Amino acid sequence: MPATLMMEAHEVVVAELRRLRRERGVTQVELAERLGKPQQFVSLVENGDRRIDLVEFIAFANALGADPIAAFASVVQNMTGPVDISGGRRLRAPRPPRID
Repeated sequence: MPATLMMEAHEVVVAELRRLRRERGVTQVELAERLGKPQQFVSLVENGDRRIDLVEFIAFANALGADPIAAFASVVQNMTGPVDISGGRRLRAPRPPRID
């Protein structure tokens, strides 16, 4: 599984979406229908097996009748530290431009 799927930050995103769905009493099947997706899509997201982008996050929140900004703020508040997206790779500093 790619490293980004295992990041703590991704787990926080998934937990927030799952919390919103359960809080509103919506099943995975109902949410999938609202999103126009198969139920397996929702399951993969909630199990952390499929990442979603920002647009999909907003679609999830909207489908659940939640404020996407508040949902995202909750994600940020629940993160325990800085987000590292390098996947363990050391990032190189950009090279200065060559002057010929």
